[in-house]
Amino acid sequence: MLDKTYDPKEIEARLYPEWEQGGAFKAHPESAKPPYCIVIPPPNVTGSLHMGHALDNTLQDILIRFERMRGRDALWQPGTDHAGIATEIVVTNQLAERQINKRDFGREKFIERVWEWKAESGGTIVNQLRRLGCSADWARDRFTMDEGLSVAVRRVFVTLYREGLIYRDKRLVNWDP
Repeated sequence: MLDKTYDPKEIEARLYPEWEQGGAFKAHPESAKPPYCIVIPPPNVTGSLHMGHALDNTLQDILIRFERMRGRDALWQPGTDHAGIATEIVVTNQLAERQINKRDFGREKFIERVWEWKAESGGTIVNQLRRLGCSADWARDRFTMDEGLSVAVRRVFVTLYREGLIYRDKRLVNWDP
């Protein structure tokens, strides 16, 4: 017998893990299907998702699911961004609460603490996306400080700098000119 009202908590909490474990969201690059890929613009690991993220991720999910239904090998690449300055401030403030100066802490220990913060905060973001029902390929989740990925990011920035497309100056601009 069907309930009178739809209870998303009960239904979604049961279905989503089944889809994920069944590989419904996985991409298969070795297949002969034509590829289709969207990379989630990585949200900053320092916070949690807001309504803009919910809208953006909903639209991406619609596109990915549509292309899957059309028979394409669809990859929705999830990830989070290290948000260097913001993360440094958060971690530095956490250390200061424990009367630890980040300079006394040392670079390696500080980076370890950043990774701990990423596990804590980044997990919140990924869980929020899962709760939204996002059909990303979670086995491919990336973080901008991951080995290999950070090398690729650095290579792109150096190339853009050499081509004169980005530059270094004395001011920080918080908007895209």
